Order: sequence, then C-alpha cells, then structure tokens
Amino acid sequence: MKLIVGLGNPGERYTQTRHNAGFRVVDELAERLGWRWAASRERALVTEGVTAGQKLLLIKPTTYMNDSGRAVAPLLRFYKLTLADLLVICDDLDLPVGRVRLRERGSPGGQNGLGSVITHLGSPDFARLRVGIGRPANGRMSIIDYVLGIPPAEDRVALAESEARAVDAALAWAAEGTQATMNRFNTDPTAAPRLKKSPVAEQEPGS
Repeated sequence: MKLIVGLGNPGERYTQTRHNAGFRVVDELAERLGWRWAASRERALVTEGVTAGQKLLLIKPTTYMNDSGRAVAPLLRFYKLTLADLLVICDDLDLPVGRVRLRERGSPGGQNGLGSVITHLGSPDFARLRVGIGRPANGRMSIIDYVLGIPPAEDRVALAESEARAVDAALAWAAEGTQATMNRFNTDPTAAPRLKKSPVAEQEPGS
C-alpha cells in the first residue's frame, strides 16, 4: 500500500484558497479514480482502492494545516507503512504558479503543514510533491493573506493545470517510484517551446 496525503484546511471558506492546493489534488485524484471519501479516521478523511495493481490510501487531514502531522503519523503507524510508502502534497510559495516539483526528502521550506508532518514522524525522509502558488506581487500583502486568499482568474487557470499535473505525478510516483517520477515531472512544462527557438536566437550575425 502507498499513502498519499493532501494538505489543506478543512471548511468551505478555505476550499478555493491557494493553501488548499494539496486538498484539491487528492480530491481530483479520487474523482479520477471514481473513489468516494469515507468517514473520518484518525483526524482525516480517507478513501482507498486499487489502481494499476497498486493499493492506494488517500487522506485529507481534518486538523488545520499547522497540525497535519497529528493525522498523518497515526495513520502511517496504523497501516504499518514506512516512510518510503508516503507522499505528501502541498502548496509552495517558492515555486511559480503552474509548476510542480517532487523531492525524495528535505526541510519544510516554511510550509507549516509539511513541518508538522516532519515533527510528528520524527524524520524528513519521505517524498513530497509541491504545487507552485508563487509569491505575492504586491510586497505589502502579508503571506498569510496571500496563501489564504483566492487567486485571480488567470492564476486559477494556471493553478488548475498544475494541480492536474500533480495528479499525474502522484499516480506515477505510486507506480514508478520517486526518481523516475522526478525525471518526468520536475521539468518546466513551458521549457520545450523556448528550447526550440534557442538555436535561432544563438546564431551569430551573418550566419
């Protein structure tokens, strides 16, 4: 079994906020697989099933973001899973909107939900998939107001595209492992058109 966790805040008021990107990814993943969320278990909503021969458990902590580890750690122990079986999906201020990035391990990088998971597990050695939300263009806006705000229409489109890409990456992680998935999904999806133009741009005058 593999455990995939989406981080976010419970409640309707947070549903469309930037900070709930992790929730939206696992919601879309469950919808794509045709699974329904079950009753709360160990402070989390849970759904599970089998896809491509791999049993998956999806969870959304019903704690607030900063206490996410209180839901994740007990479930990992209950199902007798190891850190290698865990993928945590969360938003990331330091990635531009539209990008996703998978890492094998690492620090929380200021993401408090991820920090809580690390604290309660006692280790940072688990995979995490970050969905870029960018930073506020207006330097006067606080980070809290930004992450708990609803993005404008143009950003919502890009964010929805990156969340769909994160769903693909989560399924690839479950089937192929972390390294193969990193190779496929950590590239900038807009890089290919730029690379096609680069040979012309680099021609010397008169060539």
